[in-house]
Amino acid sequence: MNLNNELERVNLLRVSISDPLCVERLANGVADLVSECRRDPVVLLCIGSDRSTGDSLGPLVGSNMSKRRVAGLDVLGTLDDPVHAGNLCEVWERLNSQLPDSLVIAVDASLGKLEQVGTVSLGRGALKPGAAVNKELPLVGHMFLTGTVNVGGFMEYMVLQNTRLSTVMKMAEVISAALYLGLTKSRVRPRAGLG
Repeated sequence: MNLNNELERVNLLRVSISDPLCVERLANGVADLVSECRRDPVVLLCIGSDRSTGDSLGPLVGSNMSKRRVAGLDVLGTLDDPVHAGNLCEVWERLNSQLPDSLVIAVDASLGKLEQVGTVSLGRGALKPGAAVNKELPLVGHMFLTGTVNVGGFMEYMVLQNTRLSTVMKMAEVISAALYLGLTKSRVRPRAGLG
């Protein structure tokens, strides 16, 4: 499944978590992208570390989505079992070999400009994890959701460590709700009797 270059990376949507229609707008975008891709199963690859407030967005989303139990969705990267810089290459290789036809939705935190903090971006194409902290990691995913948790450009590790937990938690809730609704609207259906 080495489709990293199959789809050029394109940011389709950036929404503030303070927008009352944020979840609905992101969910519609997720549903559209998942429906376009027509790949099975859907794998949610949530990247980050529980050891850094700013970098915990991915594992928080992974843990939230694991509790929501969406049929046809595999979740990699939770607070209990994070996917981070130390194991991402191994997880990505295993995913490519074991589920070569899967649709991978990558979720990660990002740093950006001051006016972008508190926004979530949805896009088509591969995600470059670790770019904000100058790590050399593989491109991953076929579509992505990133949350801009803080300002980048100077002392990125320190910035990630000093990111407000409140911001990250709100973003994780928004992204999780949008993914659940978007996957439910698309070809992935929730398991009967579970919510």
